Amino acid sequence: MHIQEANILVIGAGIGGLAAGALLAGKGAAVTVLEEQCYPGGCAATFSSSGYRFDAGATVGCGFHPGGPMDELGKELDIAWLLKPEPVAWEYRDRHIRFGLSASRAEIIERFPGTEAFWKEQSALAGLLWKLARGGVSWPVKSPRDLAELLQKGFSGMPASARLLKFASKSAFDWLSSHNLQRDPDFVRFIDAQLLVSVQTTSRHANAINAAIALDLPSSGTFSPIGGIGTVASLLARSIEKNGGAVLYGKKVIRIDSVRRQVIGIETSDGGAYAADFVIANLTPSSLAAIEGAEAAALPETSAAPSWSAFTLYLGMDSAFFENLPSRHVQIVGSSGELAEGNSIFVSASPGDETGRAPAGLRAVTISTHAMPGGWFDALKRGPDAYREMKHACTEKVFGVLSEQFPEARDAVRFLIAGTPVAWERFTGRLNGCVGGYAQTSLFGVRGPETQFDNLFLAGDSIFPGQSLPGVVTGARRTVGLLMQRSAKGMP
Repeated sequence: MHIQEANILVIGAGIGGLAAGALLAGKGAAVTVLEEQCYPGGCAATFSSSGYRFDAGATVGCGFHPGGPMDELGKELDIAWLLKPEPVAWEYRDRHIRFGLSASRAEIIERFPGTEAFWKEQSALAGLLWKLARGGVSWPVKSPRDLAELLQKGFSGMPASARLLKFASKSAFDWLSSHNLQRDPDFVRFIDAQLLVSVQTTSRHANAINAAIALDLPSSGTFSPIGGIGTVASLLARSIEKNGGAVLYGKKVIRIDSVRRQVIGIETSDGGAYAADFVIANLTPSSLAAIEGAEAAALPETSAAPSWSAFTLYLGMDSAFFENLPSRHVQIVGSSGELAEGNSIFVSASPGDETGRAPAGLRAVTISTHAMPGGWFDALKRGPDAYREMKHACTEKVFGVLSEQFPEARDAVRFLIAGTPVAWERFTGRLNGCVGGYAQTSLFGVRGPETQFDNLFLAGDSIFPGQSLPGVVTGARRTVGLLMQRSAKGMP
């Protein structure tokens, strides 16, 4: 089957699904995206509430640098991303420690002067990894063709690519130890805070190669999408429509119909029925398996299963509060020194010159912290009072950490709503509200796009290489590549 003859359904208008759909629509396929909400973006959406436009998560735009995955995608799809550069990606604060993360890393090295060799090595590794990621990565290997493509890229990068081998089985902590940096608890905590945000785990567990590219995000260039992070999804949706596809909202998928190993169609809660030659599910594997008829779609859970959710505060705050800060993004580690569960937070404020994001004199602010979902769903089962009490306690904990660095923060708040893992499940369709992808502890045992149906593939942060805009777009290219291989073989 030629791809131009294929009818492709995409479940979910998150960045991974939209990127895959846009790439396929650009190649002439008939693409239809089915999205439960009334707007695109999923975990990287921008939504409206009480006159504010909030980013769903406290988000920084990465991967748009020249040659980066978002830059490549935009050029291929003829999308002009609406961006403003962020000279300081975010400010890091840990008790008495305070510095900005910029392209030069000058402030980091000034605070931690013994780290120059580590950052030099990290930069070299990241440069190689960005190069290898161009056009997608054939990993995990599923066919001789995948292996050939991987070897071709590896040989083209020789001898530098050979350096990756010694890091493939190392943890980030092993890497720090090779530079004797494990002796500095402040530096380790700084690295751990970055990795928890970017690879969903800390240095003792994170794979060194995953850590190398994750730590490069602030220095490779960060950008502010004009209108909010959801602008990225809107432009991808527009690209699909420009190429003859459709993005349909208010379409909750409730059933997948199949014959043996072939999906033949999808049903939605409003009575809609859609035939399909191929299906891309921008869902976690567990969320996909929860759809009626799709129980066999998800392979058994691997070590790379999503586990974290988030607790988020959406605030309207006085614009003046942010005017003297070096960045509108701030990462704060609380005085306990612990990470996640409200002890460390990431704060993102809308730009002061984007008047459509908040009422006059105010800014739309998102504060996020990692949260394990189990306790929240247990509280919900105990009843509304237990759930409200837990939400209040977590809100106070987050404000406590914020107030350690900004004692006047509470006085600047004019509006507040909280989002728990329960809310994340409701609005993203992800079981247990799991967001951020899997903990990147190894390059092996990771999940690829394939499922037990020959013509159904996964996209998004649950497949390699995982979370972030550049991660899910690189994964989307892998999904598209496998789908086109199947199409070329005359499948389904």
